[in-house]
Amino acid sequence: MDIIKVDRGRGRFFATKQFYMLILSVSVPIMVQNGISNFVNMLDNLMIGRVGTEQMSGVSIVNQLIFVYFLCIFGGVSGAGIFTAQYFGQKNTEGVRATFRYKIWLGILLTAVAALVFILKGEDLIRLYLSGEGTEEQARLTLQYGRQYMQVMLCGLPIFMMTNVYASTLRECGETVLPMKAGVVAVLVNLLFNFLLIYGYAGFPKMGVRGAALATVISRIVELSIVVIGTHRRKDKNPFAEGLYSTMKVPADLVKKIVVKGTPLLLNETLWSAGMAMLAQCYSVRGLSVVAGLNISNTVNNVFNIVFIALGDSVAILIGQLLGAGRMEEAKDADRKIICFSVMCCTATSLLMLVIAPLFPNLYNTEEEVRSLARSFIIVNALFMPMNAFLHGTYFTLRSGGKTIITFLFDSVFMWAVSVPIAFCLTRFTLWQVITVYIAVQSADLIKCVLGYYLVRKGVWLNNIVS
Repeated sequence: MDIIKVDRGRGRFFATKQFYMLILSVSVPIMVQNGISNFVNMLDNLMIGRVGTEQMSGVSIVNQLIFVYFLCIFGGVSGAGIFTAQYFGQKNTEGVRATFRYKIWLGILLTAVAALVFILKGEDLIRLYLSGEGTEEQARLTLQYGRQYMQVMLCGLPIFMMTNVYASTLRECGETVLPMKAGVVAVLVNLLFNFLLIYGYAGFPKMGVRGAALATVISRIVELSIVVIGTHRRKDKNPFAEGLYSTMKVPADLVKKIVVKGTPLLLNETLWSAGMAMLAQCYSVRGLSVVAGLNISNTVNNVFNIVFIALGDSVAILIGQLLGAGRMEEAKDADRKIICFSVMCCTATSLLMLVIAPLFPNLYNTEEEVRSLARSFIIVNALFMPMNAFLHGTYFTLRSGGKTIITFLFDSVFMWAVSVPIAFCLTRFTLWQVITVYIAVQSADLIKCVLGYYLVRKGVWLNNIVS
C-alpha cells in the first residue's frame, strides 16, 4: 500500500467520496475481521449461556481476566507499532523488521508473566467476583467452571501473542486483508468446534466450558498458521519478511526509543484493562445476576464497537504514515475528518443497538432478572457509543504522534483516578441501583471528551518521531 494522498475538499469536517473510500479500504477489512470474531464470540457466549448461568458467569469472569493480558500484548505491540507505521511511511524496511523483532521479545516476556500469574493466582482472582449476592452453590459452580475454562485457555496465550505480532505489523504497513482472511477462517473454525465440543455432536466428547476453550485454542492455531504462511509467501508484497529471522537482535538505540515512547502505552493498556476488570468487580458486589447481565451486554457491545475500533485503527495507520512522511497539514486535515466520520457512523450504529436491546437477552437460558439487567446495560452502552467513538479517535490521534505519556494520563490514569473510585464508592456506600451507578461511571468520560478535543485541536500530536 502506497502512502495515502489526502483530498482536502468539502470543508473542515466533511470529505469527498474518494477520501471516505480510502478510509473504508483500511477500516472495513478490520471491521470484517473483528466483526466476525465478535459475532462468533457472541454465538460462543450464547452456547455457553444456554447450558447454564453458572457456566456463562465462570467463562465471563475468566475472559475478563484474560482480557487484561490481551491488552498488555496490544499495548506492547502498539508501542513499537508507532515506529513501524512511521518507518513504513519512510520506506525503511529494515526499521520495520527491527520493530517486529522487538515485538516478539516483549511478547515472550509478557506471556511468561501472565501465564505465571494465572497458574499461581488464577483461582484467587476468580473468587474476587463471587462476593456478591447469590447462593454458596452458585458461587462454587461458577468457580469450578471458571477454573476449567482457564486451564485450557492458558495454552492459547503464546499463539495469540505471535498472531498479534504479525497482524499488527501487517496492518501498520497497510496490509489489512490478510489478517482479515485469517480471522474469518479462524472464527468459522471456532464456531464449528464450539458446536462439536460444547455439546458433544458428531461423536466428539461433550466438554462444556472446556470444549469452548479448546475450540478457541484450535481456531487461534489456524489463524496464526494462515498469517505466517501468507506473510512469508508474499515477500514482494511484504518486503519486511525477507530475512526477518536472520537475526533477532534489535538496535540498542531503537530499543531505547521504543521503551521511552512505548512503555507508557504498555502501562496504559495494562492499567486500563485492569481498571475495566476492577469496574466489573465493583459491579459484581451487587450480585451474581449483575455479572451475568453485564456478560450478555458486553457480548452485544463488542459486536457493535467494531465500528469505532476499526476507524480508530485507521487513524493510527493513516495518520502515522502521514506524520512519518512529514505531511503535517494533511495529517491534521485527515484526522479531523476521520473522527467526524467515526462519530457519524457510530450514531447510526447506536440506533441499531437500541432496536436489539429488548430482544437479544431473551436468547439466554437464564433468569428474568438477568435479562432485565442486560437490556438496561445494552441501552446505556448504545446511548454512549457516539461519545466513545470520539474518545477512541482522539486517543489514537495522540498516540500516532508518539504522545504516549499524554495518552497514559488521558486513559488509564483517568480510569483509576476517576472511574474506578466512582464505581467503588457508589456500589459500596450507596443504595443506588446498579444501572444508575453504571450511567454515572460512563458519564465521567465526558471530562475526557473536553480534554481530548483541546489536545487534538492544539496539535500537540503533530510529530515525526523516526526522522
